This record gives sequence, C-alpha cells and structure tokens, in this order.
Amino acid sequence: MTAYDALMAFQRETEALSQVAGRLGWDQETMMPGGATPQRAEEHGAMANVLHARRIDPRIGEWLATAEGADPVAKANLRHIKRSYERTQKVPAELAAKLAKTTSLAHRIWAQARQDEDVASFLPILQDVLDLRKKEAAAIAGDANPYDALLDDYEPGATGDSLDAMFSALRPRLVELRAAILDQPAPPALNEQFDEVGQLALSRKLAVAFGYDINHGRIDKAVHPFSSGSGLDVRITTRTSAVDPFNCFYSTIHEVGHAAYEQGIDDAHLLTPLGQGVSMGVHESQSRIYENQLGRSRSFTGWLYGQMRDTFGDFGIADEDTFYATVNRIHDGFIRTEADEVQYNLHVLLRFDLERALISGDLAVNDLEAAWNDRFKSDFGYDVDRPSNGVLQDVHWSEGLIGYFPTYTLGNVYAGCLHAALRQAVPDLDADLAQGDMSRATGWLRENLQQYGGLREPTETIKHAAKMVPTEAPLLDYLEAKFAGIYGL
Repeated sequence: MTAYDALMAFQRETEALSQVAGRLGWDQETMMPGGATPQRAEEHGAMANVLHARRIDPRIGEWLATAEGADPVAKANLRHIKRSYERTQKVPAELAAKLAKTTSLAHRIWAQARQDEDVASFLPILQDVLDLRKKEAAAIAGDANPYDALLDDYEPGATGDSLDAMFSALRPRLVELRAAILDQPAPPALNEQFDEVGQLALSRKLAVAFGYDINHGRIDKAVHPFSSGSGLDVRITTRTSAVDPFNCFYSTIHEVGHAAYEQGIDDAHLLTPLGQGVSMGVHESQSRIYENQLGRSRSFTGWLYGQMRDTFGDFGIADEDTFYATVNRIHDGFIRTEADEVQYNLHVLLRFDLERALISGDLAVNDLEAAWNDRFKSDFGYDVDRPSNGVLQDVHWSEGLIGYFPTYTLGNVYAGCLHAALRQAVPDLDADLAQGDMSRATGWLRENLQQYGGLREPTETIKHAAKMVPTEAPLLDYLEAKFAGIYGL
C-alpha cells in the first residue's frame, strides 16, 4: 500500500465518522426529545474529541510527506487533507471538544430564548460560544486576521476585506432598486389559509421536480430549514405557515439546491474530501439559483400556479401573471429567510458587519441586540418588533457558525454568474420550466459544477462552470431587469 493509499483509507474512516456526527445534529433538530439535551451535548463533545484526534494523527503528517498525487483528483485530495491537518493541529483538543459541547447546549438555549422572546437568557451562553471561537481563531490565525481564520472554514481563500469590497459594490444599486420599487404599487399578497397537509404534499412534489432523490434522503420539519449529509444519505427539512405557503415551498426548493449538489457529486468521491461541496458560498449558489432564478421565474411560477390551484382550489390570485408578481413581491419583513431577492442581501450585510465587530472586540455581546435594532432601522426604515424577528431569529451564532453569513450573499453572486451561463447554454429553457421540467437546468448544473465536488477551489469552481471570473454584475443586472419588468420601472 502506497502512502497515498494508506492516507485515503484512514481518511475514509474519518469522513464516515464525520457523517455520523452530522446525523447527531440532524436528529437534534428533528427527532430528539427536548430532555435529551445534556446527554446530546456530551455525545457531540465525544465525537468532536474522536474526530479531532484523527485529524491530528501524526501518521497523517508522515503520509503527506511522501504521498504523491498522480492525477488531479489525488492532488485535490492531498490539498484538502493538508489544509485540514495543518489547521486542526493548531486547535487544542480540549478546546475543540468544549466548543462542540457548548454549541450543542447553546442551540437548545437559543431555541427556548427565541420561543420566549428572551434575549437575556441567551446572551451568557452566546458569550461562551464567542469566547471559544475567538480562542480558536487566535490559535489558527496567529498574527493574521482572526475573522479571516473563521471565514476560511466556510469559504477557503476569502477574506473579510475582499468580501466587504464586493458587498460595498452591491449595496448602492440594491438600495436604488429598492427605493424605485417601493415607489410603485405593490402586487397583491396571499390572503387565505393553506392547510399543512397540502403544503407538505406539494413541497414533496417540488423537491422531486427539482431532482431530489428521495431514495437517498428524507424531508422533515424543523424550526430553521437545513440540509444535512452527503453521498448516499442527504436529508432536508422545511417548515410550514398557514398564511404563507411560499415559506414552505421555497424553503424546500432552497434546501433541495443544497441537497442536489451533494447528491450530484460523482460517486467515485464518496467518503473522500472531494465528496462534499467545496465551500458554503458555492453551496449557496446552488440553493439560490434553484430557489430564485429557476423557482421564481415567470415560466416556472406559471406551472406552480396551476399546482397550487389543484391543491388548494381558488386562493384569490386571478391569473399566472399576477401570481408571478405575488411570488416576487417586494415587501417589508424582518426574517432573512423570508426576504425577497432585492432586500435579502441587506439582511446578510447586517449580520456580516455585526459578527466582524464581535470578533474584533468593537461590539460587546451585551450590546448586540441594540446594535442589531439600530442597524435594522437604518437599513430598512422601521423598528424590530420582537427578538424572534431580530437578533434571535437565526440559529447560526448559537452553533458557533461565525463567518458563515457572508457566504449567503457570495452564493447569490455566484448564482448570478451561473444563471447567465445557463441561459446562454440553454436559450429555450423557459419552455421546460413552464412545464415544471427542471431536468435540463439541473442537468447543466450537475454536469458543469456539482459532479466535481471539492475538486477545484471555490472561485475556480465557479469560473470553470460559468466561464467567467466571479463578479457581482450579473446578479445586479438580473435583479434590475426582472423587477423593472414586474414593477414597470
């Protein structure tokens, strides 16, 4: 057995154990009884200890010293393993285990605080999570920027400053477009009750239409929709609202985008470093192009209108054109995951700026709610009405996912580039979408991006698929053209 073969055999077991750890997280969100929280925290900590020990095993360094990458796949595997090994070596095992245990506890405390509208009950554990992540960032970064060390977990190669420059280029045109739209009459909103059984049935139909393989997955309900797993076991969750079925439908389509990426990776990469999405930004590009450029297109919403009428009967929207405008209605709202395409990125930029300030020490945890509310009022023009619509709405910080939020907007930027390329490659795509047929669109994404998993670095992944250097321009052009048409600008 060569050094490379030995390394990959060892790595396969590590990847398998990582999938088991992920399944614990899925169960905690969907099936676990509330009283099991303390034990689950111990279980998370134990798994983190096992995985950390494997990821710093001295044999990895020995194998890396002599292993040779005979082809691009082997070279990419070695690149990923070396990056993980060097990064993990810098983090003490006891810190990794304590972080896993603390975030498991913090998740449940956040969920209860959100339910009770009680920010004060969450802040102490958030402080603990933040302190641990700061220690981790300092261990990894050394003299470099600690926020960049955390960001690298989700988007290798990105920096806070580079993203800030991109986001600063996005903001002026988004603000101008938003202002122009708000001066126009709004399309009608939904004003009916939609039963949960019908929502979940249509949600499942949408998942299959967008290519989700139910034989290797399942759909459950959760407070915060998410996708979990890779390879042969990729699970998604959704949620329902009696007055807003779009929340269910588009949460499902969004998570299917994530799941389809994982299910679309070449089986040859199963349980290897290449057998999962290369970054959260690239992952988000898949969920956003599924949800928005495809799922909210005029052609597809025409098909969805018929499906909703079949499921719910007459729900007060007169025709397909009006329905398209309703689906894409620009509206006030507090919740990031429910935001329209024009305003979504403003929600992300708020979080990006606040978490950078938390890590740098410019913002104290006890001042976080006030800072959130002030920034929201400045960006959106109205006050946050309650904590669950404000600083308690997202699960991310309770789970220690600091550096994750900016990948949402980066994913939108990537999706803009991919959509422009897809439309060039399949110019008559709308005829398919009008029939609810996603096969050519999702097939193009699978062929040009998804199948490769982690073979290339994130920006190279997008560049290979879209045949362009990633830039915010295609996203902005798409948004301006789409909403000028809907609102008669």
